[in-house]
Amino acid sequence: MKKRILIIEDEDILREIIKDYLLDQGYDVQDAKDGKEALTYFQEYEFDLIILDIMLPEIDGWSVCRRIRKTSNIPIVMLTARVDEDDTLLGFELGADDYVTKPYSPKVLLARAKRLLDSRSRQVISPQDTLSVCGISIHSPSRTVFVEGENINVTYTEFEILAYLMLNQGIAITREQLIMKIWGYEYVGDDRTLNTHIRNIRHKLGDRGRHITTVVRVGYKFEVII
Repeated sequence: MKKRILIIEDEDILREIIKDYLLDQGYDVQDAKDGKEALTYFQEYEFDLIILDIMLPEIDGWSVCRRIRKTSNIPIVMLTARVDEDDTLLGFELGADDYVTKPYSPKVLLARAKRLLDSRSRQVISPQDTLSVCGISIHSPSRTVFVEGENINVTYTEFEILAYLMLNQGIAITREQLIMKIWGYEYVGDDRTLNTHIRNIRHKLGDRGRHITTVVRVGYKFEVII
């Protein structure tokens, strides 16, 4: 079955370019020209990934992302012409999985989108197992996280980071290792992006977030702390 992608972009020419390119790559594509129309489509249809521009009429991209994250952990790639690092971090805090800065090539966008789409079928642990450590449980087939039995809503990127740290319990993972493992492409930016994801995960885990510790000048580690 074809993967279905929702493109939300108010620039007609750019939207059509992205749509045509993704159609040529074999994806099923729905496009929306503003935030209001996008949310209508999101409520009516099932999608595997969303490509979301920030600067939209009717309802801006920030608000669209926030509303979607209230009910879904569908992968979201945000598009922006703004280069302010704080804008990027805000997007991640709202639940975006990745960012692409304009101008960009369709190939770059496809690579980012494909990474997230592939994560839906990628198994980070044995399909029949649920990994449970310190009251935190992750289930790879459904990509769900539970804290003391309560379902915690995480994004795809947050799930991958948490799963990787838990699978390597007690081992200090460098920032470079995490970036290459999770993003899978040459990283452009600074450590604040990864730090933001870690901060979001800790917050969602509540008191259990203390098990993700910072290893100074190295990276992060999942530790059993009594």
